[in-house]
Amino acid sequence: MSGRLTVIGLGPGGAGQVTPEAVEAVAVASDLFGYGPYLARLTLAAGQVAHASDNREELDRARAALALAAGGRCVAVVSGGDPGVFAMAAAVCEAVEAGPAEWRALEIAVVPGVTAMLAVAARCGAPLGHDFCAISLSDNLKPWGIVEARLRAAAAAGFVIALYNPVSRARPWQLGRAFEVLREVLPGAGPVVFGRAAGRADERIVVVPLDRAEAGMADMATCVIVGSPATRTVTRGDGLPPLVYTPRFAEVAG
Repeated sequence: MSGRLTVIGLGPGGAGQVTPEAVEAVAVASDLFGYGPYLARLTLAAGQVAHASDNREELDRARAALALAAGGRCVAVVSGGDPGVFAMAAAVCEAVEAGPAEWRALEIAVVPGVTAMLAVAARCGAPLGHDFCAISLSDNLKPWGIVEARLRAAAAAGFVIALYNPVSRARPWQLGRAFEVLREVLPGAGPVVFGRAAGRADERIVVVPLDRAEAGMADMATCVIVGSPATRTVTRGDGLPPLVYTPRFAEVAG
């Protein structure tokens, strides 16, 4: 019997941000692999089996899912947000490349999801309205020196920057250092958006200027969006939150 593996994005956490395609893919899976809190979002039917693991075991999770699919099961690997953005789709591809030939013969599909930076951007306006990039502050899989070099290059090039994996108990200092690096290049008055749990009941969106941004404003459920020099903040009345947006046009120097 031929097996199948589907990598599914569950969005940033709110039920309304899970795509119909993702709902359908979850429903037909016999086995679902993922980080425990992501699997806990799902209501599984009788006969579906959940295989939970730690968030730092992505490659082992991918291998286990592929092995089960190769045995003829209809397997799903779930990720928060979009599975192709700092998530499980890349781990599955890596495992397939290094694994046995039978894994390359599997039917493999990736179901996209709403990634955190899109959910956060939608909550505050349109900070990603012009060119932008995403950088993970985790140094688990790359040296911290590369992170700093990319931050400087992206800021100097005029990109809006979405920061993923900003802090954790094991990495409490990286976000503060990232802000120090960005202040070397960017104006201190530029907006920084701290978007925590966008779309969930405990959502919190805070906008502060870069010179007042602090690492303590974020946790691992937060996506941080740092505006470019072109990003604007529109103040509104009656207690309404500001609109943060980056114009669709770029000014020509000179």
